[in-house]
Amino acid sequence: MRHNRTTPKLQRTKSHREALLRNLAMSLIQSRRITTTLAKAKALRPFAESLVTLGKRNDLHARRRAISLLGSNQLAQRSVKTLFEMIAPASATRNGGYCRIIKLGQRQSDSAPMAIIEWVDALVTAPEEASN
Repeated sequence: MRHNRTTPKLQRTKSHREALLRNLAMSLIQSRRITTTLAKAKALRPFAESLVTLGKRNDLHARRRAISLLGSNQLAQRSVKTLFEMIAPASATRNGGYCRIIKLGQRQSDSAPMAIIEWVDALVTAPEEASN
């Protein structure tokens, strides 16, 4: 049964919402931490955590499933590679709760509630800094 399992609509059509979540997830994977509105962060969390669960499985089917969820362009494939090689192994011992949402207060221009969403276990440094 689907008790209390509503999908946040975010005032968008289904295709627009899927593209938004895809882009937010790729940004979160690439930069480890993003600042967005609280509603978008709350909608992104289950999507991103399901991607980490796929990354923890680390088999071919999980990799292809992650690519199908994120898209088949080069950025998505780089994101899947980063997810499977860096973020998922850092969360190997954790059984869920891979993302953290930190409330920031209201945005000055339109008073929208803002939040930071980040990985709990993965390093916050950018990939370029880690390779140097």
